[in-house]
Amino acid sequence: MPIYRFMVTPCKWTLGLCKDVIPDHGSRMFRRCRRKLWHPLRPYTGSVPSSPDSKLKNSEMSTQSERPLHTPVMVNEVLQFLDIKPGQVVLDLTFGAGGHSKAILQSIPDVMVVVADRDPTAFQMAQRLAEEYPGQVKPVLGRFSELNNLLPTLGVDPGGVDAALLDAGCSSMQMDSAERGFSLSKDGPLDMRMDRDRYPDMPCAADVVNALDQQALASVLAAYGEERHTRKIAAAIAQARSVYPIGRTLQLASIVAGAFPDSALYARRDRLQRPSHVATKTFQALRIFVNNELNELHAGLHVAQTLLRPKGRLCVLTFHSLEDRLTKRFLRGEDLAAPPRRSIRQRAKAQHGLEREEHKEEEEEEEEGENEDGERGRESAHWVSLKKVIKPCEEEVQENPRARSAKLRTAVRR
Repeated sequence: MPIYRFMVTPCKWTLGLCKDVIPDHGSRMFRRCRRKLWHPLRPYTGSVPSSPDSKLKNSEMSTQSERPLHTPVMVNEVLQFLDIKPGQVVLDLTFGAGGHSKAILQSIPDVMVVVADRDPTAFQMAQRLAEEYPGQVKPVLGRFSELNNLLPTLGVDPGGVDAALLDAGCSSMQMDSAERGFSLSKDGPLDMRMDRDRYPDMPCAADVVNALDQQALASVLAAYGEERHTRKIAAAIAQARSVYPIGRTLQLASIVAGAFPDSALYARRDRLQRPSHVATKTFQALRIFVNNELNELHAGLHVAQTLLRPKGRLCVLTFHSLEDRLTKRFLRGEDLAAPPRRSIRQRAKAQHGLEREEHKEEEEEEEEGENEDGERGRESAHWVSLKKVIKPCEEEVQENPRARSAKLRTAVRR
């Protein structure tokens, strides 16, 4: 099975964390698996234990059919900072369900929107939108790393784009589809490939958890999930797959849950202080690794940099710290292959084992680095940042909880 090279390294320590031999937890892991509804000696047929707020989730699921496939995040802010004029060319690098593109088409007359996505389902939706707006929508199917070869066939040349939008991560329609294998709350095949079956030789998440050795699996969880209990989780997965292959989403979620005591199952909290399953970061890490998301994000930012005209505007939406840090460093012109720069206070905390404070400290320093008008003081050879990082308002988060971790960064091409 091919193993990706990490071109963009989140932290110089992540891929060298686990050099010790992980002990076999033996019968202790088996006893915990029994309590978590799954046992390595039989095929998985159970489910993940319900969270304390399961009643609330059930009420939300009852109205799910009434909701759109995907609710775009910070639409008004994106339209404001892109500042699109009639007749201009806009590049939507991540079409998804088309929320942002539709808002652009409905708000600005005679605009040309070039929409790209690696998901065949999203591409089909883009083709339908092109039929609704004849001559205004140009859809293209491909990854960020393929767009430099695909877009010229649509007449999009370097310097020919007035505004660009990149909405990183996966869409709600991918998360809500059990057969796609992205969600740990829905039982389905452990797939997670955004490209679906376009690349038959591309490994899926089940291939990763069943084929990677224990140390490599722990490194993936640390690098892409920022998970602290990597050894414990990797050991549980290795023990389980030695008896029965892991092929279902809820099966993997139960295996990860079996590595923790019952009290820790929903002890973690998200940004809305709601209970978060202990396998959430494991699923994030596998999704990012399977889809090579950080390298693709890096390629997408380069595409925008190449195609935008001078004074063209860029909006980037991110949903977790790895994406946001990569975007911030790119816009600052930093070398992404080098370790990120740390302040004296951050280095002192890291030396005392306080790595968990790093992300909060980084955000605080970022706020301190802005002037009273919210403008950025640091500029690169290619970009001038417009405003400080923007977050969704409280009302939007209440209406769309998946927007809670979103961050919007805006910049102008030099």
